[in-house]
Amino acid sequence: MLRKKKNNLEWLEFEQLSGIPGLVHGVFSRRGGVSQPPFDSLNVAYGPDNPEDVRANRALICAALGLECVRSPSMEHGGRLIFLNDAQLVKEKCDAFATDQPKLGLMVDHADCQSAIFYDPVKRMIANVHCGWRGNVCNIYKNAVEFLKVRGCRPENLLVCISPSLGPEKAQFIHYEKELPVSFRAFQFKPLYFDLWAVSRSQLEEAGVLPHHIEIAGICTHSEADDFFSYRRDKLTGRNGTIVGFTEF
Repeated sequence: MLRKKKNNLEWLEFEQLSGIPGLVHGVFSRRGGVSQPPFDSLNVAYGPDNPEDVRANRALICAALGLECVRSPSMEHGGRLIFLNDAQLVKEKCDAFATDQPKLGLMVDHADCQSAIFYDPVKRMIANVHCGWRGNVCNIYKNAVEFLKVRGCRPENLLVCISPSLGPEKAQFIHYEKELPVSFRAFQFKPLYFDLWAVSRSQLEEAGVLPHHIEIAGICTHSEADDFFSYRRDKLTGRNGTIVGFTEF
């Protein structure tokens, strides 16, 4: 991944999406914002944090990427997707959304879960998908590909980039026999630990995404406390933001 910095903000960009005209994106670190501990400092999620600080953090991100606004879903760890035709608020609960509109940033907030950016360079359409382990269980990535196919996208054209998230060495599932399907046993690399990055790659490939079109950050949020929030590590904490949007069309 490519590391970027503007003023006090730091973010990562995916190599296969960097430099595409009119497309901006980033996985923002926890640094450079105004939130106070334990949400310090670039927390993008509403909740226990001061809402004015969250709004200020989101405004900083918009300014850095040249977007007019960002929208984020009220997530439910499921497999539902919606399409945004304009900068409307996301009123329905969902874990993924797509758009072809300019100036609108699609943001997923996360702390150990994956945020996956989908981009179709032919249809000029983007999506942002939130995927925790429950999302893998319900195969939200397959749902996302099918959702985009209905809107004219072809799986072989999709570029998919998965954010820093919970890595294999920290992905412990004590109750995996109840929580994870039997098919996930192939991704158990030592007792109680599962490689969710490999699960996601497998699900994307099975949905028709080409292997060389999948870019996984391979950075563990639990292990990188300076850059990333982690729910499993800290419990009461903030959320990082992964954003994608068109500045022009």
